[in-house]
Amino acid sequence: MLSSILDREIHEQPEVLRRLLTEAREPVKATAARLRQLGVHHLVIAARGSSDNAARYAQYVFGVYNRLTVTLAAPSIFTRYRVSPRMDGAVVAGISQSGESPDLIAVVEAGRRQGCPTLAITNVPGSPLAAAADETLLLQAGQEQSVAATKTYTAQLMVLALLSAALAGDEVREAALSRVPDQVAEVLRTAQPHVSAAVQVLRVADHAVVLGRGFNFATAYEVALKAKELAYVAAEPYSSADFQHGPIALVDTGFATIVLNPSGEVSDEIDDLLADMVRRGTRPVVISDAARSLGRAAAPIELPRGVPEWLSPLVAVVPGQLLAAELSRARGFDPDSPRGLRKVTKTT
Repeated sequence: MLSSILDREIHEQPEVLRRLLTEAREPVKATAARLRQLGVHHLVIAARGSSDNAARYAQYVFGVYNRLTVTLAAPSIFTRYRVSPRMDGAVVAGISQSGESPDLIAVVEAGRRQGCPTLAITNVPGSPLAAAADETLLLQAGQEQSVAATKTYTAQLMVLALLSAALAGDEVREAALSRVPDQVAEVLRTAQPHVSAAVQVLRVADHAVVLGRGFNFATAYEVALKAKELAYVAAEPYSSADFQHGPIALVDTGFATIVLNPSGEVSDEIDDLLADMVRRGTRPVVISDAARSLGRAAAPIELPRGVPEWLSPLVAVVPGQLLAAELSRARGFDPDSPRGLRKVTKTT
Protein backbone atom coordinates (compact mmCIF):
# COMPACT_ATOMS: atom_id res chain seq x y z
CA MET A 1 0.00 0.00 0.00
CA LEU A 2 1.35 3.41 -0.98
CA SER A 3 1.77 5.54 2.12
CA SER A 4 1.61 9.10 0.79
CA ILE A 5 0.22 11.29 -1.97
CA LEU A 6 3.77 11.61 -3.26
CA ASP A 7 4.18 7.83 -3.47
CA ARG A 8 0.92 7.49 -5.37
CA GLU A 9 1.93 10.11 -7.89
CA ILE A 10 5.38 8.55 -8.39
CA HIS A 11 3.63 5.27 -9.19
CA GLU A 12 1.18 6.97 -11.57
CA GLN A 13 3.99 7.85 -13.96
CA PRO A 14 3.73 4.86 -16.33
CA GLU A 15 0.00 5.56 -16.78
CA VAL A 16 0.62 9.30 -17.28
CA LEU A 17 3.31 8.64 -19.89
CA ARG A 18 1.12 6.16 -21.77
CA ARG A 19 -1.74 8.65 -21.84
CA LEU A 20 0.58 11.42 -22.94
CA LEU A 21 1.94 9.33 -25.81
CA THR A 22 -1.60 8.70 -27.00
CA GLU A 23 -2.98 12.21 -26.60
CA ALA A 24 0.04 14.42 -27.34
CA ARG A 25 1.50 12.87 -30.48
CA GLU A 26 -0.73 14.70 -32.95
CA PRO A 27 -0.57 18.13 -31.24
CA VAL A 28 3.21 17.78 -30.99
CA LYS A 29 3.51 16.83 -34.67
CA ALA A 30 1.38 19.83 -35.65
CA THR A 31 3.55 22.15 -33.57
CA ALA A 32 6.71 20.62 -35.04
CA ALA A 33 5.42 21.12 -38.58
CA ARG A 34 4.77 24.81 -37.94
CA LEU A 35 8.21 25.29 -36.39
CA ARG A 36 9.90 23.60 -39.36
CA GLN A 37 8.12 26.01 -41.72
CA LEU A 38 9.53 28.93 -39.74
CA GLY A 39 13.10 27.64 -40.01
CA VAL A 40 13.75 28.11 -36.31
CA HIS A 41 17.36 27.63 -35.18
CA HIS A 42 17.26 28.77 -31.57
CA LEU A 43 15.10 27.94 -28.54
CA VAL A 44 14.77 30.17 -25.46
CA ILE A 45 13.16 28.49 -22.45
CA ALA A 46 11.81 30.14 -19.30
CA ALA A 47 11.27 27.81 -16.34
CA ARG A 48 11.75 27.46 -12.59
CA GLY A 49 12.32 24.54 -10.21
CA SER A 50 11.77 21.07 -11.66
CA SER A 51 10.66 22.65 -14.93
CA ASP A 52 14.07 24.33 -15.15
CA ASN A 53 15.63 20.87 -14.89
CA ALA A 54 13.43 19.72 -17.76
CA ALA A 55 14.81 22.69 -19.69
CA ARG A 56 18.33 21.41 -19.05
CA TYR A 57 17.27 18.15 -20.68
CA ALA A 58 15.99 20.21 -23.64
CA GLN A 59 19.47 21.69 -24.09
CA TYR A 60 20.80 18.23 -24.82
CA VAL A 61 17.95 16.62 -26.73
CA PHE A 62 17.46 19.57 -29.11
CA GLY A 63 21.18 20.29 -29.31
CA VAL A 64 22.20 16.73 -30.14
CA TYR A 65 19.31 15.69 -32.39
CA ASN A 66 18.03 18.97 -33.86
CA ARG A 67 21.20 21.10 -33.80
CA LEU A 68 19.33 23.89 -32.04
CA THR A 69 21.00 26.28 -29.65
CA VAL A 70 18.96 26.18 -26.44
CA THR A 71 19.19 29.07 -24.00
CA LEU A 72 17.73 29.12 -20.50
CA ALA A 73 16.21 32.57 -19.97
CA ALA A 74 16.98 34.66 -16.90
CA PRO A 75 13.43 35.83 -16.06
CA SER A 76 14.63 38.52 -13.64
CA ILE A 77 16.12 40.43 -16.59
CA PHE A 78 12.59 40.81 -17.94
CA THR A 79 10.82 41.56 -14.65
CA ARG A 80 13.26 43.13 -12.16
CA TYR A 81 15.51 44.91 -14.65
CA ARG A 82 12.70 45.60 -17.14
CA VAL A 83 14.80 44.73 -20.20
CA SER A 84 13.79 42.34 -22.98
CA PRO A 85 16.90 40.85 -24.62
CA ARG A 86 16.61 40.33 -28.37
CA MET A 87 15.35 36.88 -29.26
CA ASP A 88 15.29 37.16 -33.06
CA GLY A 89 14.87 33.81 -34.80
CA ALA A 90 14.03 31.95 -31.60
CA VAL A 91 11.09 29.96 -30.37
CA VAL A 92 10.32 31.27 -26.89
CA ALA A 93 8.90 28.57 -24.63
CA GLY A 94 7.67 28.57 -21.07
CA ILE A 95 7.65 25.31 -19.10
CA SER A 96 5.54 25.30 -15.94
CA GLN A 97 3.33 22.73 -14.23
CA SER A 98 0.83 25.37 -13.12
CA GLY A 99 1.42 27.99 -15.80
CA GLU A 100 1.02 30.72 -13.17
CA SER A 101 4.44 32.20 -12.44
CA PRO A 102 4.47 35.86 -13.58
CA ASP A 103 8.17 36.00 -14.42
CA LEU A 104 7.93 33.06 -16.82
CA ILE A 105 4.86 34.58 -18.44
CA ALA A 106 6.78 37.84 -18.87
CA VAL A 107 9.46 36.08 -20.94
CA VAL A 108 6.88 34.49 -23.22
CA GLU A 109 4.99 37.78 -23.60
CA ALA A 110 8.24 39.54 -24.52
CA GLY A 111 8.93 36.90 -27.16
CA ARG A 112 5.48 37.36 -28.62
CA ARG A 113 5.93 41.16 -28.78
CA GLN A 114 9.18 40.60 -30.66
CA GLY A 115 7.40 38.47 -33.24
CA CYS A 116 8.83 35.15 -32.05
CA PRO A 117 6.73 31.98 -32.13
CA THR A 118 5.82 31.16 -28.53
CA LEU A 119 5.01 27.88 -26.83
CA ALA A 120 3.64 26.90 -23.43
CA ILE A 121 4.28 23.45 -21.94
CA THR A 122 1.98 23.14 -18.95
CA ASN A 123 -0.37 20.84 -17.11
CA VAL A 124 -3.18 23.40 -16.85
CA PRO A 125 -5.27 24.31 -19.90
CA GLY A 126 -6.35 27.93 -19.81
CA SER A 127 -3.54 28.92 -17.45
CA PRO A 128 -2.02 32.43 -17.79
CA LEU A 129 1.06 30.90 -19.45
CA ALA A 130 -1.10 29.11 -21.99
CA ALA A 131 -2.97 32.35 -22.67
CA ALA A 132 0.31 34.19 -23.26
CA ALA A 133 1.63 31.71 -25.86
CA ASP A 134 0.73 31.07 -29.47
CA GLU A 135 0.58 27.33 -28.88
CA THR A 136 0.20 25.07 -25.86
CA LEU A 137 1.29 21.47 -25.33
CA LEU A 138 -0.49 19.93 -22.34
CA LEU A 139 1.17 17.42 -20.01
CA GLN A 140 -2.01 15.34 -19.53
CA ALA A 141 -0.79 14.39 -16.03
CA GLY A 142 -4.02 14.95 -14.15
CA GLN A 143 -3.99 17.00 -10.97
CA GLU A 144 -0.67 16.83 -9.15
CA GLN A 145 -1.44 17.22 -5.45
CA SER A 146 2.02 16.56 -4.07
CA VAL A 147 4.10 19.68 -3.48
CA ALA A 148 7.13 17.94 -4.98
CA ALA A 149 6.78 17.50 -8.75
CA THR A 150 7.19 13.94 -10.02
CA LYS A 151 4.70 12.92 -12.70
CA THR A 152 4.64 16.40 -14.23
CA TYR A 153 8.45 16.37 -14.46
CA THR A 154 8.61 13.11 -16.42
CA ALA A 155 5.68 14.31 -18.53
CA GLN A 156 7.65 17.46 -19.39
CA LEU A 157 10.60 15.32 -20.46
CA MET A 158 8.28 13.19 -22.59
CA VAL A 159 6.78 16.22 -24.36
CA LEU A 160 10.26 17.58 -25.08
CA ALA A 161 11.42 14.19 -26.38
CA LEU A 162 8.32 13.89 -28.57
CA LEU A 163 8.86 17.37 -29.98
CA SER A 164 12.53 16.71 -30.73
CA ALA A 165 11.73 13.48 -32.58
CA ALA A 166 8.86 15.11 -34.48
CA LEU A 167 11.00 18.10 -35.51
CA ALA A 168 13.58 15.70 -36.93
CA GLY A 169 10.97 13.41 -38.52
CA ASP A 170 12.78 10.56 -36.77
CA GLU A 171 10.50 7.51 -36.74
CA VAL A 172 13.09 5.33 -34.99
CA ARG A 173 13.23 7.70 -32.03
CA GLU A 174 9.45 8.05 -32.02
CA ALA A 175 9.15 4.28 -31.76
CA ALA A 176 11.61 4.19 -28.86
CA LEU A 177 9.37 6.56 -26.91
CA SER A 178 6.59 3.98 -26.81
CA ARG A 179 8.74 1.68 -24.64
CA VAL A 180 9.42 4.25 -21.93
CA PRO A 181 6.24 3.71 -19.85
CA ASP A 182 7.03 0.01 -19.46
CA GLN A 183 10.65 0.81 -18.58
CA VAL A 184 9.49 3.22 -15.88
CA ALA A 185 7.06 0.57 -14.61
CA GLU A 186 9.94 -1.92 -14.41
CA VAL A 187 11.92 0.46 -12.20
CA LEU A 188 8.92 0.88 -9.92
CA ARG A 189 8.56 -2.91 -9.63
CA THR A 190 12.20 -3.66 -8.89
CA ALA A 191 13.90 -0.67 -7.28
CA GLN A 192 12.34 -0.41 -3.82
CA PRO A 193 14.56 -2.89 -1.89
CA HIS A 194 17.66 -1.25 -3.37
CA VAL A 195 16.31 2.21 -2.58
CA SER A 196 15.82 1.13 1.04
CA ALA A 197 19.46 0.02 1.21
CA ALA A 198 20.55 3.35 -0.26
CA VAL A 199 18.58 5.20 2.43
CA GLN A 200 20.67 3.46 5.09
CA VAL A 201 23.82 4.82 3.43
CA LEU A 202 22.48 8.38 3.19
CA ARG A 203 20.17 8.86 6.19
CA VAL A 204 22.74 10.50 8.47
CA ALA A 205 24.13 12.78 5.75
CA ASP A 206 23.29 16.46 5.90
CA HIS A 207 25.32 17.20 2.76
CA ALA A 208 25.76 15.26 -0.48
CA VAL A 209 26.65 15.65 -4.12
CA VAL A 210 24.74 14.24 -7.08
CA LEU A 211 26.78 13.58 -10.21
CA GLY A 212 25.65 13.16 -13.82
CA ARG A 213 26.64 14.39 -17.24
CA GLY A 214 25.20 14.79 -20.71
CA PHE A 215 21.51 14.01 -20.90
CA ASN A 216 21.54 13.13 -17.20
CA PHE A 217 23.00 16.45 -16.09
CA ALA A 218 19.31 17.39 -15.81
CA THR A 219 18.66 14.26 -13.73
CA ALA A 220 21.42 15.19 -11.29
CA TYR A 221 19.76 18.57 -10.77
CA GLU A 222 16.31 17.03 -10.30
CA VAL A 223 17.44 14.30 -7.87
CA ALA A 224 19.37 16.91 -5.86
CA LEU A 225 16.28 19.12 -5.76
CA LYS A 226 14.14 16.27 -4.47
CA ALA A 227 16.68 15.47 -1.74
CA LYS A 228 16.66 19.12 -0.66
CA GLU A 229 12.93 19.73 -0.64
CA LEU A 230 11.84 16.38 0.82
CA ALA A 231 14.69 15.17 3.07
CA TYR A 232 16.42 18.52 3.76
CA VAL A 233 19.77 17.17 2.61
CA ALA A 234 21.94 19.91 1.12
CA ALA A 235 22.54 17.94 -2.08
CA GLU A 236 24.55 19.77 -4.73
CA PRO A 237 24.33 18.68 -8.39
CA TYR A 238 27.41 18.64 -10.58
CA SER A 239 28.43 17.64 -14.02
CA SER A 240 31.02 14.91 -13.52
CA ALA A 241 33.36 17.04 -15.64
CA ASP A 242 32.87 20.18 -13.54
CA PHE A 243 33.27 18.16 -10.35
CA GLN A 244 36.84 17.34 -11.33
CA HIS A 245 37.65 21.04 -11.66
CA GLY A 246 37.94 21.69 -7.92
CA PRO A 247 35.00 20.22 -5.95
CA ILE A 248 36.55 16.75 -5.97
CA ALA A 249 38.81 18.07 -3.21
CA LEU A 250 35.81 17.67 -0.89
CA VAL A 251 35.83 13.89 -1.24
CA ASP A 252 36.95 12.00 1.84
CA THR A 253 35.95 8.90 3.80
CA GLY A 254 32.20 8.73 4.24
CA PHE A 255 31.44 11.51 1.74
CA ALA A 256 27.79 11.14 0.62
CA THR A 257 27.44 10.77 -3.14
CA ILE A 258 24.73 9.77 -5.62
CA VAL A 259 26.09 8.91 -9.06
CA LEU A 260 23.83 8.71 -12.11
CA ASN A 261 25.48 6.67 -14.85
CA PRO A 262 23.16 5.17 -17.47
CA SER A 263 25.04 3.72 -20.44
CA GLY A 264 26.01 6.23 -23.11
CA GLU A 265 28.68 8.54 -24.47
CA VAL A 266 29.80 9.76 -21.04
CA SER A 267 29.44 6.57 -18.99
CA ASP A 268 33.08 5.44 -19.17
CA GLU A 269 34.28 8.83 -17.95
CA ILE A 270 31.81 8.81 -15.06
CA ASP A 271 32.86 5.30 -14.13
CA ASP A 272 36.51 6.39 -13.99
CA LEU A 273 35.55 9.25 -11.67
CA LEU A 274 33.47 6.86 -9.57
CA ALA A 275 36.46 4.53 -9.18
CA ASP A 276 38.61 7.45 -8.03
CA MET A 277 36.00 8.55 -5.50
CA VAL A 278 35.73 5.03 -4.07
CA ARG A 279 39.53 4.98 -3.67
CA ARG A 280 39.20 8.24 -1.70
CA GLY A 281 36.79 6.59 0.72
CA THR A 282 33.30 7.56 -0.45
CA ARG A 283 30.45 5.02 -0.25
CA PRO A 284 28.35 5.98 -3.27
CA VAL A 285 24.77 5.27 -4.20
CA VAL A 286 24.93 4.39 -7.90
CA ILE A 287 21.96 4.49 -10.30
CA SER A 288 23.03 2.72 -13.48
CA ASP A 289 22.48 -0.15 -15.87
CA ALA A 290 26.23 -0.84 -16.15
CA ALA A 291 27.57 -3.78 -14.11
CA ARG A 292 30.98 -2.16 -13.61
CA SER A 293 29.55 1.02 -12.06
CA LEU A 294 27.02 -0.89 -9.98
CA GLY A 295 29.86 -3.05 -8.66
CA ARG A 296 31.59 0.02 -7.23
CA ALA A 297 28.53 1.09 -5.23
CA ALA A 298 27.88 0.83 -1.52
CA ALA A 299 24.21 0.84 -2.58
CA PRO A 300 23.53 -0.04 -6.24
CA ILE A 301 20.16 0.72 -7.86
CA GLU A 302 19.94 -1.06 -11.20
CA LEU A 303 18.16 0.47 -14.20
CA PRO A 304 16.59 -1.52 -17.05
CA ARG A 305 19.01 -2.28 -19.86
CA GLY A 306 18.46 -1.16 -23.42
CA VAL A 307 17.13 2.34 -22.69
CA PRO A 308 18.64 4.77 -25.23
CA GLU A 309 20.79 7.41 -23.59
CA TRP A 310 18.57 10.25 -24.81
CA LEU A 311 15.57 8.70 -23.02
CA SER A 312 17.41 7.52 -19.91
CA PRO A 313 16.52 10.68 -17.90
CA LEU A 314 12.85 9.62 -17.90
CA VAL A 315 13.84 6.31 -16.30
CA ALA A 316 16.86 7.27 -14.17
CA VAL A 317 15.02 9.99 -12.26
CA VAL A 318 12.47 7.54 -10.84
CA PRO A 319 14.85 5.84 -8.33
CA GLY A 320 15.89 9.34 -7.27
CA GLN A 321 12.26 10.23 -6.57
CA LEU A 322 11.75 7.04 -4.56
CA LEU A 323 15.00 7.62 -2.70
CA ALA A 324 14.10 11.19 -1.69
CA ALA A 325 10.63 10.13 -0.51
CA GLU A 326 11.93 7.28 1.65
CA LEU A 327 14.89 9.31 2.91
CA SER A 328 12.43 11.97 4.04
CA ARG A 329 10.52 9.45 6.16
CA ALA A 330 13.73 7.86 7.49
CA ARG A 331 14.88 11.27 8.71
CA GLY A 332 11.55 11.83 10.50
CA PHE A 333 9.83 14.11 7.99
CA ASP A 334 6.58 14.03 6.02
CA PRO A 335 7.19 14.05 2.23
CA ASP A 336 3.66 15.36 1.67
CA SER A 337 4.34 18.47 3.76
CA PRO A 338 7.79 19.85 2.93
CA ARG A 339 8.41 22.85 5.13
CA GLY A 340 8.15 26.30 3.66
CA LEU A 341 6.90 25.12 0.26
CA ARG A 342 3.67 25.51 -1.68
CA LYS A 343 2.51 23.67 -4.77
CA VAL A 344 2.37 26.85 -6.84
CA THR A 345 5.14 29.42 -6.40
CA LYS A 346 4.60 32.76 -8.14
CA THR A 347 7.89 34.59 -8.58
CA THR A 348 8.11 38.00 -10.23
